[in-house]
Amino acid sequence: MAKKHSVKFWIIFWACSAVFLTGWYAFWEFKNNGIRSVAPALDFLPFGAGNGEDYKNAAKIADYFLEKDGGEKTFLVLFQNNLEIRPGGGFIGAFGIIKTEDGKVSSIETHDLSNFDGRIPEGIEPPYPMKETLKIKSWKLRDSNYSPDFETNAKKAEEFYYLGQGQENFDGIVGITTNVLSSILAVTGPVELADYPGTYDSQNAVITLEYQVEKAFEEQGIDRGERKSVMRELAEEIEMKADALPIAKKLDLAKTILNDLNKKEIQLYFKDAEMQNVAMDAGWSGEVDRSWDGDYLMMVDANLGAFKSDYYVNRSADYTVDLSKDVPTAHLKITYRHTAKQRDWMTRDYLSYLRVYVPEGAWLSEWKNFENPKFGSELGRKYFGGIVKVPIGQERAVELSYVLPENIGDVFYDLKTQKQSGILDVPVSVHVIAKDGSKKDYDFRMNSDIVLSELGK
Repeated sequence: MAKKHSVKFWIIFWACSAVFLTGWYAFWEFKNNGIRSVAPALDFLPFGAGNGEDYKNAAKIADYFLEKDGGEKTFLVLFQNNLEIRPGGGFIGAFGIIKTEDGKVSSIETHDLSNFDGRIPEGIEPPYPMKETLKIKSWKLRDSNYSPDFETNAKKAEEFYYLGQGQENFDGIVGITTNVLSSILAVTGPVELADYPGTYDSQNAVITLEYQVEKAFEEQGIDRGERKSVMRELAEEIEMKADALPIAKKLDLAKTILNDLNKKEIQLYFKDAEMQNVAMDAGWSGEVDRSWDGDYLMMVDANLGAFKSDYYVNRSADYTVDLSKDVPTAHLKITYRHTAKQRDWMTRDYLSYLRVYVPEGAWLSEWKNFENPKFGSELGRKYFGGIVKVPIGQERAVELSYVLPENIGDVFYDLKTQKQSGILDVPVSVHVIAKDGSKKDYDFRMNSDIVLSELGK
């Protein structure tokens, strides 16, 4: 009997396929020579600004995944549900193992973490505040992506995999959020399933699937053991539609996946140092920048016990830095809006453990709606951590005032903001008060890491 793969598997399958296609499409006639050998030709192709480098990097990665070298490569794929946001992208409900050999996919398997985690020994102390909010006594693979840095999460997931008696040796690890399903459907178009009501499209597919496997299956008289069959059928329909796309649309699919890589909806970690450098240079490794020496800001949420409430939670941020004082100061306001109307099967009052990463040497002086604040240093950054609660239908604004290191803005002012995987389209306003008291304002949507340079001149 053929193995039944969940939709989560097919999401990553098509994500990887689209990345490979990026190289294959551009260099089809050269494929027997290897993609890397012709990557320089991309400089002469009519891509938009910046896209040429993306395609060259994707070509190198495609060649690595499926190069015909007679060897086997094995990859761990982490499926992250960003309706329940975690620092690394979302709650890990399942993982996959993909093997390639001599240019072809040779083996695929998927694992439900509700079963696999039972094999991991008890007694591993979970990081704060998992024990207090989730009421768990031991840390498991499903909660392993507790860092905003993907390499850290990848290594921790691998550690838990071996604790669960896993036997594979991985060449790389891939993280992917459910946003990628929506991206793919935006290219393939909507899908209808013969055995299930409604249409699955880029706007409703994720939430419709959630409802189908959590509630609707009972209304339809489907046995609980078969409630996830809808995922297989949806995957098969998407596969057929993607396979039937004309070449131009397949290139659109490749561009869409590149966009998801740039948004950190797909994150990559390789054991091969050369390939890891490619991923890092492309901005696809999901790393926290440890080397940036200007002002720095990264806002990281961990939904701990609020079910799938992130579907309803909107965020915005307002950041003011004042360089006119004896020492530079910063004021950060993060506004959360819980748009749900009532408590139901997927939403609760929102509860997040928020960590704000700032330059090492910064000092928190005042805070509001930021319960039980904690302080620490990791990944070359200082962080302030606190509990954030937002009742259904209400709005809460977290406000943090802190002193920045004295060297910030000494000569000129640079700010780097890094995006959390799994959260898209956050409006951010930045206000810089220069040493002479003049003010500059900047507004952008947080869909990638952003550098605002020399603002305070």
